[in-house]
Amino acid sequence: MADAGTVQSLIAPRRYIQGRGVLASIGQHVAELGQQPLLIADENVWKLTGDQLSASFKEAGVDFTRETFGGICSHREIDRITEAARKAKADVVVGIGGGTTLDTAKAAGHQAGVAWATVPTDAPTSALSVVYTDDGVFEEYVFFPHNPDLVLVDTQMCANAPYRFLVSGMGDALATWVEARATAEARKSTMAGGQPTMAGLALARLSWETLIDYGFSARQAAQQHVVTPALEKVVEANTLLSGLGFESGGLAAAHAVHNGLTALDQTHHFMHGEKVNFGTLTQFALEDRPTREYNEFVSFCMSVGLPTTFADLGLANVTKEELETVAKAATVPGETIHNMPFAVTQAMVVDAMVAADSYSRAYQQESGQQAAASSH
Repeated sequence: MADAGTVQSLIAPRRYIQGRGVLASIGQHVAELGQQPLLIADENVWKLTGDQLSASFKEAGVDFTRETFGGICSHREIDRITEAARKAKADVVVGIGGGTTLDTAKAAGHQAGVAWATVPTDAPTSALSVVYTDDGVFEEYVFFPHNPDLVLVDTQMCANAPYRFLVSGMGDALATWVEARATAEARKSTMAGGQPTMAGLALARLSWETLIDYGFSARQAAQQHVVTPALEKVVEANTLLSGLGFESGGLAAAHAVHNGLTALDQTHHFMHGEKVNFGTLTQFALEDRPTREYNEFVSFCMSVGLPTTFADLGLANVTKEELETVAKAATVPGETIHNMPFAVTQAMVVDAMVAADSYSRAYQQESGQQAAASSH
């Protein structure tokens, strides 16, 4: 038997399709997986996509059942959707929308024992779901034996969505290389079930480089609801590159800090990637990254509108006790923060969060002063 410490693994969805207008072909792609799909979407997403989805499935000769997503990927919601799938005799579950919708679709498809597909506005490719309590507090990662059978990304739909979705996806994806690098250095296991492969690490790094190079341009395109080459690149970085990179490259402190932040009610109306982004800065502080890396990262975040301070996350008046609550949740046994190449304590996380916030505020202030000076 191979030494578990030497095993490497890479996992991926069965099929990934991306392009402008590909939602119109969803019927034919889903028909390859099943003839009785259950579609999950919230009301806002259905208003945007319902007519096109209905036309595509009609053209493919497939009748579908629709179920409205309740808003939080909790065990209660997963069980409800699973029961709906069984009642409809569904042979494939299709999630359409944001990460919580897609995570619910994956979990429900797995529990119902059928295929599952995702049509995302953000990260859809993994073989896991992030499960929260009914109140929106992180509870656990739930793992599945395989990735989605189909991931279909319509870049026109991504462009039509509020641009905050794309930017939040960048925040999530930027963490990919930072966390994979730490996991590899520590020689810890990834969610794919082994140490990072060279392919996983290369995809994670390419995700970072693509976002830094094209993120600002893509944000402008999304704000104007147009599809450009830059937007196509960033959508791929947010979904395919980051999805493969985090799952087969490894998670570390950034996502653990995100999970801890969900313990504070003030953060619940912020998006997943926005909280992960502050987690990335916290990981920078834990690692004592060089000043130039901080500057590059904070400058980029400011350019696209990603949060970098407590105030940006509604925590301008956060207390020491609240930060300790975040740190306690981020450092529980089994959390990904223990993939760091050194032991991390609760006190270290509190200090790193304070340091990250202070650095970002100082950088923003200095940038503002320089801009004011250059205008005179």
